[in-house]
Amino acid sequence: MFEQFAEAYEAIIDWPRRLANEAPFYQRLFAQVGGGGSKRMLDVACGTGHHAAMFHGWGMVVEAADVSEAMIRQARERFGSPVGLEWMVRGFDVVWPREKRGRFDAVVCVGNSLALAGDRAVVQKAMENMLAALRSGGVAVVQVLNVRALPEGAMQWQKSKLVTLKGGPRVVVKGVHRVGDNGYVELLVIDPATGKMQADTARFLGLSAHELEEMARMAGATSVRFCGNYQEAAYCETTSTDLILVAMQ
Repeated sequence: MFEQFAEAYEAIIDWPRRLANEAPFYQRLFAQVGGGGSKRMLDVACGTGHHAAMFHGWGMVVEAADVSEAMIRQARERFGSPVGLEWMVRGFDVVWPREKRGRFDAVVCVGNSLALAGDRAVVQKAMENMLAALRSGGVAVVQVLNVRALPEGAMQWQKSKLVTLKGGPRVVVKGVHRVGDNGYVELLVIDPATGKMQADTARFLGLSAHELEEMARMAGATSVRFCGNYQEAAYCETTSTDLILVAMQ
């Protein structure tokens, strides 16, 4: 989905509003991470790069990676490649080079990206890679959608927006729903002039807090806590929209 519809994905998100909601959470968290000088940040599954660019704007040295070449291309076009901000095409389950292990103060994997892994073995490998990239005392943040708060079966249409893409005006519609223990993201891109529609579906894993904690501790995390949103409300399996893991190395 995110390779074919990178432009539509970028256009449908209200990035200023989203980052304004999330920024105080990261600022509070990163202030607790020690270390002198500029902090080193790894953004895993960075998408179109908005979080990475925000962290870089705070004076952090940022490496941002995504498996989608289209996403990385969008990031480079929008934010450039200034000193201290590096983009790369790389999957989160690929082992980082030895010289990059243990060198980051913080690692993030947000936007439900980890849940889009093919299976739980890939999630475990990704968790191991993220924790291995951290120095002692560093922090990892993983955010996924809380599948258990979604109703079974019925589609929840979240967004519908008229946007201008390179091919002209398009209506982009995004929805989510749950079937059993898995969730599904549906994306429709409609040409209003012709009615022609493109559609795609991405399955995401219904990862639980218990699973994520177990994976993080197996990967070496010394402490793990969970939040139900970016205001740090307590996580509730039946009502929280988000499942946010904060793990210390």
